[in-house]
Amino acid sequence: MAVEARTAREIPHNINEEYYQINSEILASFPKYRPPVDLFCFREDIKVLAPYSKKGVRLSNEQVEEVARLCAEGNLFVSRSDHSVYSRHIVKQLDLVLQDNNLKESEIADICIRALALRYTDFNAQPVKSVFEPLYRDVMVVTEYIWEDKHRINAFVRRLFRKHQPARHALNTMSVGLWLWLQIVSDFRRKDLDRMALALLLHDVGMSKVPAFVLNKQGPLKPEEWEKVLLHPMVGVKLMQKTDIAFEELLRASFEHHERMDGSGYPQKLKGSQISRVGRITAIADSFSAMICEKSYGQTREPLEAAKNLAADAQRYDPELTKLLMSAFATDGFGQFVDMDKNVDEPL
Repeated sequence: MAVEARTAREIPHNINEEYYQINSEILASFPKYRPPVDLFCFREDIKVLAPYSKKGVRLSNEQVEEVARLCAEGNLFVSRSDHSVYSRHIVKQLDLVLQDNNLKESEIADICIRALALRYTDFNAQPVKSVFEPLYRDVMVVTEYIWEDKHRINAFVRRLFRKHQPARHALNTMSVGLWLWLQIVSDFRRKDLDRMALALLLHDVGMSKVPAFVLNKQGPLKPEEWEKVLLHPMVGVKLMQKTDIAFEELLRASFEHHERMDGSGYPQKLKGSQISRVGRITAIADSFSAMICEKSYGQTREPLEAAKNLAADAQRYDPELTKLLMSAFATDGFGQFVDMDKNVDEPL
């Protein structure tokens, strides 16, 4: 574990409003001799932070040792003005968000979403076990964070993407789907949360095998092109089985997210109670994400409008779940939304 943060009696409370206190794990994520941020040390004699070194300037061996000592004592800080650089390092070592008590909830949600977007993009391009493992580790960080307080999922829903990309669609589906699941499940194990998050995130991985010219085509698909899309739930199941990471929730999410309550979906045309709870949740979250994202076909809807449309379609979607989602958006239950596309697209 990281060195415990010093108490408010030892370090003035207002310092944490402008600075992050660096622990050993975070320091280890920086280049040893050229930290990418300005470093500050706490001066006991005058009770203020004093500049220690400038970003990018090479440290001597003696300074490297001193920085390590200051860190171990809880006396090393970085300015919040360097948050973009700081967060870029944590994205690559996501478990650090669980060890830094100075990060705000909004900052943690941003960092987690950035990290999962990077990991999912890698896995979508190469869906093999070795590429899955870092994605799995980062999902476990997110579920540990939510396990501590399930209401933290709201910060993820506030950060829905509006541009359509495979990773962004997957993350939207995970956020909305987990929120729905948490509304209807009162007693669950950490293992259940882990599996549900993974299932929702990977529900559409079969699309990675659909040719790019089909995915990017402007206008309606030809019958033979549409056939390639129709196969993606089964392709996703086979990919997961081949990668040896298949489990019940993941298979259900992949296989059933296009099934509909009236039997009009695919690939098996399941109906009503034949569709699992996981499948129903994933179907709503997947459709909602598709409706709110900009794309070359169809109408892009605002989240409330999309939720209302799903709730009105009681023949195809589970009405109990869609009403929950619509009510949350109608009552502004998630709070102020964040332009996550801008956050991710702008260079750090």
